[in-house]
Amino acid sequence: MPGFELFGDLERKEVNDVLDNGVLMRYGFDGMRNGHWKAKELEGELSKTFQTNHVQLVSSGTAAVSVALASAGVGAGDEVIMPTFTFVASFEAIMMLGAIPVLVDIDDTLTLDPKAVEAAITSKTKAVMVVQMCGSMGDLDSLQSICTKHNLLFVEDACQAIGGTYNGKPLGSIGDLGCFSFDFVKTITCGEGGAVITNNKEYYSNADYYSDHGHDHVGNDRGAETHPFLGYNFRISELHAAVGLAQVKRLPEFIAIQKKHYTILREALEVIPEVTFRRVPKGGEESYAFLNFFLPDLEISRKVIQAFKENGVDVCWNYFDNNWHYVRKWNHLKDQKSLFPLSSEVKQGLENIKNTAYDQSDHFIGRNISCLIKMSWTEEEVKTRASKMVSIINSALL
Repeated sequence: MPGFELFGDLERKEVNDVLDNGVLMRYGFDGMRNGHWKAKELEGELSKTFQTNHVQLVSSGTAAVSVALASAGVGAGDEVIMPTFTFVASFEAIMMLGAIPVLVDIDDTLTLDPKAVEAAITSKTKAVMVVQMCGSMGDLDSLQSICTKHNLLFVEDACQAIGGTYNGKPLGSIGDLGCFSFDFVKTITCGEGGAVITNNKEYYSNADYYSDHGHDHVGNDRGAETHPFLGYNFRISELHAAVGLAQVKRLPEFIAIQKKHYTILREALEVIPEVTFRRVPKGGEESYAFLNFFLPDLEISRKVIQAFKENGVDVCWNYFDNNWHYVRKWNHLKDQKSLFPLSSEVKQGLENIKNTAYDQSDHFIGRNISCLIKMSWTEEEVKTRASKMVSIINSALL
């Protein structure tokens, strides 16, 4: 997945442009810039890449989720439906606004089960956030229909699925708001950074102001700008944006490499009858950042993962035992280990998580193995890897 594997002359050129003019902040200092506005340029490139009208760069993918929700008015006491399989940043970003994360089961797409979403809607529900984990997507038509029916905000967290598409549209561009991460281990990287994308002009303006202390960004004098509402600091720097500007121009190159390596591995595993693959909804195309497949049960999956480690097959995970990505090990969330007092509504919402069984999610996550696709592999290395994986899985199935 990481674009950092293929840093080159283009990344160096963009970074050196910033260092040469000496302006590292994305706002102000107009006279010193010599025409260099890397964050603005990156927003323009991302707008074309994601086929969306508005892009607001922020400091991280986590910030992108908080800013996206805040820009649409999600806040204290509102419920946001999210999947049990994601990164801890999802509930962190929700709770930072005083909103309540409502976790629901996933299905064989490895993200939100539409039936579970519908069952979880209450009078407090304000948004549904699908997390496009490991390079693919959920049933976006069904989820969007549910949101339309109940007048809910539909948010796409596409942080791990840059380059994936659904019915020809880039993931992240389908919901009311899309969120991306450009941290060090994403398909394209800024080192640290993120983006909010939307076709809603009001949400964009809100995101633009909110992410920079409420500045309205009107005129050329930053000190004279007004503050229509309260904001915070989620700015990206020009250095980070410069790296991302080079990387986004190389996205087609990265996706092609990922697809090539993914295809070699998948075709090798397809010959094993007991191996099935994550469901990609009709009309969807993965970003090929990960290969996700299912084995018959948790015991076999654990056995295979251990054998992978012992035989040098790296960057593969069974998330059932993972501390970061699956609800089962999120004890700090379930036990409400906060440095500051949580509101009574949030505390009550977290009690619901602690006391809920997620049997359907356990069924899919327990059997799943997720393998990262590296761009730095040679074709011969991928073929050798595929042969090892097949041999290990067949041995575990005996």
